[in-house]
Amino acid sequence: MTNFIWQQPQVVNQSQCLLDSYAKYLGKQLITRIGDTLLEAETLFYVPFVVVAHNTAPDPILTYGNQIALQLWEMNWDEFCQTPSRCTAEPINREERQRMLTLAAQQGFIDNYQGIRISRSGKRFLINKAIIWNLVNSQGEACGQAATFSNWEYCD
Repeated sequence: MTNFIWQQPQVVNQSQCLLDSYAKYLGKQLITRIGDTLLEAETLFYVPFVVVAHNTAPDPILTYGNQIALQLWEMNWDEFCQTPSRCTAEPINREERQRMLTLAAQQGFIDNYQGIRISRSGKRFLINKAIIWNLVNSQGEACGQAATFSNWEYCD
């Protein structure tokens, strides 16, 4: 029997990093925490809002996308987690996206971000009221950035 994505040890660990870092920088919980890491990973994967993350590579690669993110960007897990983060935006919108990520890196998080993104098939959508926060591992080392949003609308 194949494990669900959220049951994979690295995804459980990534989920904890996402949740712990959100609480650290925003002072509140992204989801209700119950102390069961597997159940929290499942809850995060199926929440009714987008959660995505990328690593700290010079050209960051996506490392996490929950079910809604995978549907919105029209990718499966393996495709999503091999995609450079910059490719979630069209070239014309990448400079603004990078400015926002730099600001979040300096401040720890930003909220109320708005920007246009593009799916694998070319569908454009405007995200509203996104929160972007830095990710730090259990040793306090930077390991990426994440974003969440529940408001989007297709542009075309």
